[in-house]
Amino acid sequence: MTNTLPLWAEKLAVFDTETTGVDTSQARIVSSTIALLGAGGEVLERYDWLIDPGVEIPQAASNIHGITTEVARASGVDAAVGISQLVAQLLQMLDRGFPVVAYNAPFDLSLLRAEAARYGVAWPAEIAPVVDPLILDKQLDRYRKGKRTLEAVAEHYRVPLGLAHDAGEDAIAAGRVAQAIALKYSQSLPGELIDLHQQQIGWAAAQAASFQEYMRRVKDPGFVANGDWPQK
Repeated sequence: MTNTLPLWAEKLAVFDTETTGVDTSQARIVSSTIALLGAGGEVLERYDWLIDPGVEIPQAASNIHGITTEVARASGVDAAVGISQLVAQLLQMLDRGFPVVAYNAPFDLSLLRAEAARYGVAWPAEIAPVVDPLILDKQLDRYRKGKRTLEAVAEHYRVPLGLAHDAGEDAIAAGRVAQAIALKYSQSLPGELIDLHQQQIGWAAAQAASFQEYMRRVKDPGFVANGDWPQK
């Protein structure tokens, strides 16, 4: 039987950020993209932000995404304005009935939640439904060797990824990876978005527990892996 793309994957809101660092409570958003993909992975809508984070962008971060403090100050929107627009657009996509795809969702969503609190922007108690291709790939192809970075997973599912660590390229690639996974494993995934969201909560917790057990056994007896999803 030929697999068909589930209805929930026919239109996906995709989201990604580039930042000043990796601590979601302290890092600032430098650039972000929210886009809407159609059933063939085509971009139906796209919204991009370049944000002046109001702090210095570390050289290590600039080396990854290519945005310097000078560029952000010269061309970026004020952080309070950009974060307000970003939150509003994300919530609007959910209100329109589109699931939000974010690769390693707890990073981007926790970061945006912290930014919203920083600038007094209202943030809902729950963000749902979310589709996280990282969680899906690890659950449905758990014994595959190799890295699970977006670049590696996109290559595995034969999804083109242009300039990695560009918010737009990464967001769109993540959405197309989600569609590739949804098509390949359509018989194994729930048909309803709310059920898929709930299953990912359990899968994320189980994956974190497994990783924690492995790390404690081979490297650090006190290692703790946070399995909260889609926000930490």
